[in-house]
Amino acid sequence: MPPHGRRRLSSLTVTLSLFFLFVSTASAVSAVLGIDLGTEYIKTALVKPGIPLEIVLTKDSKRKETAAVAFKPSKASKQDPDVFPERVYGGDALALSARFPGDVYPNLKPLLAQHFQSSDLVSVYKSRHPELQPLPSKERGTVGFKSSSFQQGDDLFLVEELLAMELKNIKANALALAGKASTIRDVVVTIPPFYTAEEKRAVVMAAELAGLRILSLISDGLAVGLNYATSRTFPTINEGGQPEVHLVYDMGAGSASATILRFQGRTVKDIGKFNKTVQEVQVLGIGWETSLGGDVLNQVIVDDMLEKFADSPGVKKLGAQLEQIRQHGRTMAKLWKESERLRQVLSANTETQASFEGLYHDDVNFRYKVSRAEFEKLASKYTDKVKTPITMALESAKLSLSDLESVILHGGAVRTPFIHQELETVVGSSDKIRTNVNSDEAAVFGAAFKAASISPSFRVKEIRTGDTPGFALGAWWTADGKEKQQKLFTPTSVIGAEKQVAFKVLEDFTFTLYQQVFSQSGQKIEVPVTEVQTKNMTASVKKLEDTFGCAGADISTRFAIRLSPTDGLPEVVSGTVSCEATEKKGGVVDGMKDLFGFGSKKGEQKPLAEDAKGVESPSLTVDAETATSSPKESQTAESVLAEQTPDEKRKEAMKKTQTIYIDFTTESAGLPQLSNETLQRIKDRLSAFDDSDRSRVRREETLNTLEAFAYKARDLLEDESFISASTASQRAEIEDKFKAASDWLYGEGAEATRQTLKERLDELRGLVNPVQKRKDEAVKRPEAIKSLQDALDQVKVMVDVVKQAQESYSIQLEMASSTSSSLVDSTSSVSDSSTISSAPEITSTSSTA
Repeated sequence: MPPHGRRRLSSLTVTLSLFFLFVSTASAVSAVLGIDLGTEYIKTALVKPGIPLEIVLTKDSKRKETAAVAFKPSKASKQDPDVFPERVYGGDALALSARFPGDVYPNLKPLLAQHFQSSDLVSVYKSRHPELQPLPSKERGTVGFKSSSFQQGDDLFLVEELLAMELKNIKANALALAGKASTIRDVVVTIPPFYTAEEKRAVVMAAELAGLRILSLISDGLAVGLNYATSRTFPTINEGGQPEVHLVYDMGAGSASATILRFQGRTVKDIGKFNKTVQEVQVLGIGWETSLGGDVLNQVIVDDMLEKFADSPGVKKLGAQLEQIRQHGRTMAKLWKESERLRQVLSANTETQASFEGLYHDDVNFRYKVSRAEFEKLASKYTDKVKTPITMALESAKLSLSDLESVILHGGAVRTPFIHQELETVVGSSDKIRTNVNSDEAAVFGAAFKAASISPSFRVKEIRTGDTPGFALGAWWTADGKEKQQKLFTPTSVIGAEKQVAFKVLEDFTFTLYQQVFSQSGQKIEVPVTEVQTKNMTASVKKLEDTFGCAGADISTRFAIRLSPTDGLPEVVSGTVSCEATEKKGGVVDGMKDLFGFGSKKGEQKPLAEDAKGVESPSLTVDAETATSSPKESQTAESVLAEQTPDEKRKEAMKKTQTIYIDFTTESAGLPQLSNETLQRIKDRLSAFDDSDRSRVRREETLNTLEAFAYKARDLLEDESFISASTASQRAEIEDKFKAASDWLYGEGAEATRQTLKERLDELRGLVNPVQKRKDEAVKRPEAIKSLQDALDQVKVMVDVVKQAQESYSIQLEMASSTSSSLVDSTSSVSDSSTISSAPEITSTSSTA
């Protein structure tokens, strides 16, 4: 039996414990999301046990959510600065753009990490939405918005904060699909292949503010390719197969991009002696055009509508100029909303029209008509830009059009007829244009598959992906008073790759990792990404010199730098200083001397030297304190070596690389990071918005209950059973109270607080409920009386049965008693007669005797 305190667990107990551990772990991370973060729409797919790759529907049961958030002002929020405005998302938000153009924020994605003063995208966005108030943020100079509906303080709403609200709404919709018991935190988000480090960090920040954790950022084209590979098997290159090369052309609302992908199978070693075949999808080259997309084509229609509207008689009568109309928020909001519909209709029809009432002025109406030919003529200047992403991607991959097996189309804007025709012209054949993937949802399904493959909670088909950073990366630093620079990664390097980078520096220094991006003028510029500062390098080099006798020229400084699998940005994994030093084996002699406390006189320990030949000396540690020896001990070691032969000396003298790890700190460079105070303020404001939304929902529920109760009271006052259960005075009081409540609801009560509504509801219930209770009792009374009568009848029957049984038992008992008495009497008579008859005999016998 095991001793106390060390009880041995049975194998069954261990198995069950591990099972419940895995079950609890799986349930804690039971669902992951793939998010296709588009400029105009956001699409989401959920992966959960029992729900494989399902699109998350919006509250309106749509498969994609419009990328917009709006603040709907209320009287309460205007009167009380502590009351937050109502947040509205998606299509409901856009529907408010004509009423509240200064509080609807659509298509925010292009503004992520953009400098307010220098970015052309800011001015373009402001021209499309003139009623909005974009301003530079104080800490970073990026874009923020001032809301007229929000009265608390002068703090701006950063683009990342507004995007976080949209992601929170997406998360809420996903939780509704997954179930209340599920938790959702891990996501994979798609990004354009041209996103810089600052834009990637902005996406990560928005996700974290929304309570989500980025498992990985994946480029749009690779996400489409991953979805393409999930249902296909490609030639195995180990067996002589040739890989397939395809190009994904993705054109959405904000930009157009081309991604060249290589698809192939590969046989790799599996567990044990088995092999397995995995599929691989590798990005070979990318290209893009940021000035081509659905928004640009919508702008063409808007400009045409503005010109025709400005020339209309109604506008000329008002004396309004074209520039004045462009600055009118409500007019621009109506035109922008309608331009999207017109462009989509023209993709399937040759002409369309739109009508506007009260455009710019209540008395001004406008009717617009456009044909596909007119639209294509207006957009002709963008035709040549269709081929730009393809040309750029082919140059990046060092391939030609003949190397491509097909061109896979993705994105809503590729359905535009002249775009499709131009693609056929560029490719050279319509046979290469493929529509064999879902052009709307392939990217989101690929992102969700990627999330499931990363998460330990799921097992999916093994498809290995290789994304690229999109831009060249390098490092610069200062050494010996000179600026040094070294290239580290190319635009097509594989994300996750690691390099050992040597620096000819022997003291603490700072180096910067940079990214080579394109400026607005198209010139390549180097933008800092991360700053690295060493901490113990000078001291580590000194240890190598003092402890191991390393010369400065022999000391090597290396840093392991890789492209992060999460966001593709360069990160420092480790740093070392090292050198090759001769190790002399005298450790055994010195150890035995120290153990027995003998002196270290020359020649006194020859026998130990012979024994030391077959003993391995322990390897020297990095710590210089444990490797340092005194001069006396060194002399003893030398005397031992002096007694050895040259061959023995060569065996004992060994070259070994001594390495010391470098401590370092890293800090994000480029755009200044938000301070902890600012981040906490944003999180607190988001939480306050969430609490306000929940309170608003509860208030609306109470308001609906009160309205329904008021309508119900009208019916009750006409109900005969209710009338019979109440007095005339009670009904009069109820009628007066409910009439006053109805008038109040459509007056002051429309903006009343939940507590006030609840008090009104409780007051009305206090009048109706007692009467309703009596009414219910009156309705239930006949049935209850009948049930009671039935119960009494049953009891009566039972009593009669019991009485009959008792009487029967009494009769049987009397009969049994009389029978027993008769038997006793009979027995007694027999006994007496026997005694009388036997007495003479005895007497006779006695006499005779």
